[in-house]
Amino acid sequence: MATPSENLAASLQVLQELQLRGTIAIPSHLISRTHRERLVKKGFLREVMRGWYIPARPDETPGESTSWYASYWTFIGAYLTERFGENWCLSPEESAKLHAANRTVPVQLLVRAPQGRNQITDLLFHTSILEIRATLPDNRQTVIDDDRLRLYNTAAAVVNISESFYQQYPTDARTLLSTFRDGSEILALLLDGGKSVVAGRIVGAFRNINRPKIADDILEGLLTAGYNVRELDPFIHKSFLTFGQREKSPYVNRLRLMWHEMRSEVIKIFPAAPGMPKDKIAYLQQIEDNYANDAYNSLSIEGYRVNTELIERVRKGHWQPVIDEQDRQHRDAMAARGYWQAFQQVQQSIESILAEKNPGHAIDRDHGNWYREMFAPSVTAGILKSSDLAGYRNQPIYIRQSKHVPPSREAVRDLMPVFFDLLSQEENAGVRVVLGHFFFVFIHPYNDGNGRIGRFLMNAMMAAGGYPWTVIPLERRSEYMTALESASADGDIVPFATFLASLL
Repeated sequence: MATPSENLAASLQVLQELQLRGTIAIPSHLISRTHRERLVKKGFLREVMRGWYIPARPDETPGESTSWYASYWTFIGAYLTERFGENWCLSPEESAKLHAANRTVPVQLLVRAPQGRNQITDLLFHTSILEIRATLPDNRQTVIDDDRLRLYNTAAAVVNISESFYQQYPTDARTLLSTFRDGSEILALLLDGGKSVVAGRIVGAFRNINRPKIADDILEGLLTAGYNVRELDPFIHKSFLTFGQREKSPYVNRLRLMWHEMRSEVIKIFPAAPGMPKDKIAYLQQIEDNYANDAYNSLSIEGYRVNTELIERVRKGHWQPVIDEQDRQHRDAMAARGYWQAFQQVQQSIESILAEKNPGHAIDRDHGNWYREMFAPSVTAGILKSSDLAGYRNQPIYIRQSKHVPPSREAVRDLMPVFFDLLSQEENAGVRVVLGHFFFVFIHPYNDGNGRIGRFLMNAMMAAGGYPWTVIPLERRSEYMTALESASADGDIVPFATFLASLL
């Protein structure tokens, strides 16, 4: 008779075989009731709705949403394909958001299907699908993405989104429009559909984002065909950002737009910079004096269990993983040692910044060293390979409890140079502090340590403006994470800027 451990191992093997085939959304008919119930009980499987499951982690706390948000889009693609085959499509608005690199998990996802039941299907964590019975666009107007999501293609999405989309989601609308090099695809759809009112809105939208040639080409094409077009700007405000004509990445254009739109809110909220400290030696000493308090709070925010005794032991070099097996296995001590080593590198960066170097250039040059020092103890202990510290991540990553899905590994390599360009060109010290921290964790360029490095970056920007070294206290972790989530998932930077300002 098999032992409980052997039974669990057999069930896990079934789950592993499903995952190796790329199955994230698991209908009940793919796994036997015995295996299913065993895996649910042990926390390796989570029920999304009756008859549908996703893989989970047994170490997730009750009510934790990470596994759901991490698998959301893949689940949607598989579930809707199982339901409707090829006869479904996300709405033009949902398609537009995804084309604009907005992969935030929506509260309610609108789906079109000829066999739709005009009803809401509840999912986990207050998310849902609203399926409506509706005709689908021509196959030439659709595209299937890597998650098997059936979308309106970019041109069809622009032609079919509502006027209100431009007011409710201006960043997404501008990002989508900025990916077009010319208006030929859009013009063809407008001419075929005879959509003169929609055409006037699209022409006005392209003119709003400083793409007058595309606007003129569409307008002239319709006028030549005999249509009467009344141009109308659907946005509430004029865009003062000019997009590079050759930039095709929606991630890059979205980042530039978000920075531009958020900076004005930060300037209203964040205190004016005191200016570069006159006594630079005293300023650097204050940073050194803050180390223990900063290390305790920053590491504790990330879930490490550290105390003053451990921090001091690490600082004095009494942690010796090469000769002490207990030290080698001590995860918290490794994190503390890595933090100490990275802290030394950050201090050197700040010395450079106080010598009136461009702070964005300094961080661009040095942040890789911070990361390598932070995880060097894990290499020494044999937990990580040296190659793991080579650079930015090479795999997807998810933020615990967040609806925000960080950009793909390919997008990270496009985004980081632009991020540092924006940081280097930014003249307002408060904006560098708030948006420097926020956008670093928004991009999440590394496999681990993004929060700690983001707080280091924040304090390096504090130094550049003459603000004091600022510790985010553990007791305000919930407020801190909620403010970051508002900025990441909702595009609202006000709570985060207000939170950081309250710490000064």
